[in-house]
Amino acid sequence: MKKWMKRLGIGLGGLMVLLLVAFAVAYGASKRRLDKTWDVSGAALNITRDPAQVARGKHVATAVSKCTECHGEDLGGKVFIDGMPMGMLIASNLTAGKGGVLPRYSDAQLEAAIRHGVRHDKRGLLFMPSDEFQHLSDEDVAAVIAYMRSVPPVDRELAPSKVGPLGHVLFATGQLPLVPAEKIDHTPRTRRVPPAGVTREYGQYLTSVGGCTGCHGPDLAGSSGHGPAAPNITPAGTVGAWSEADWFRAMRQGKRPDGSVINPPMPWQSVGRMTDDEMRAMWMYLRTVPRVEPQAKS
Repeated sequence: MKKWMKRLGIGLGGLMVLLLVAFAVAYGASKRRLDKTWDVSGAALNITRDPAQVARGKHVATAVSKCTECHGEDLGGKVFIDGMPMGMLIASNLTAGKGGVLPRYSDAQLEAAIRHGVRHDKRGLLFMPSDEFQHLSDEDVAAVIAYMRSVPPVDRELAPSKVGPLGHVLFATGQLPLVPAEKIDHTPRTRRVPPAGVTREYGQYLTSVGGCTGCHGPDLAGSSGHGPAAPNITPAGTVGAWSEADWFRAMRQGKRPDGSVINPPMPWQSVGRMTDDEMRAMWMYLRTVPRVEPQAKS
């Protein structure tokens, strides 16, 4: 009995050592990636801050790209995830108030943060959906920056984001996409928006910069497992049987055709702020994306 207990103790001790070594390796790999820096050459933006540009920026921030979903209606920031051992993720205070990051950022650095996911110190922002915002046109990014500079200061001091032990392991093993800057093409280039209108092209633009692929996947066939469950919204999914009226009801009232309520992770309230023409353009695009059958989605 004593020999058996001794062997068990040795075995458990060895297993603990292996786990500690594995964690140390994962932590080291995660830390190196979190500390990586990027030199980003920003685009030459025309930021006038005139009323029309500020109004467009507010629309993009609140309806199209939904910045307010994470940073709050006042852009004053909030705790996004708070739970060890995963970590604590904070959506920053984007205003010029106490605790706000705006005074530390030039317009060029704001563009780098929005479209490249790169902080003012050149490290990658955590969970910033810049892999989608990279497609924002020069005009729309300029408008968002103009809007940010116009919002009233909010005094809200928030703790910095912190990656916990489990977060480090999941990030190092590719299970948690913490740094979108790793996936972005940082080559300087001009980005233009298609002419606004009820067209497939404009609908594709709105979908690509609106965060849809972040939850529904790059092919819109459903979530990839990194976030809340999201359905297949290609013509092969349940949305494929919807009418345009069903789409409007879902995004304006938060109800599916059968009357069931859409789950909160889906930001239908923000989508519903879009104009009728924008929503029709998105619907037109969604009707034309390639079908991905449920059984074909691995």
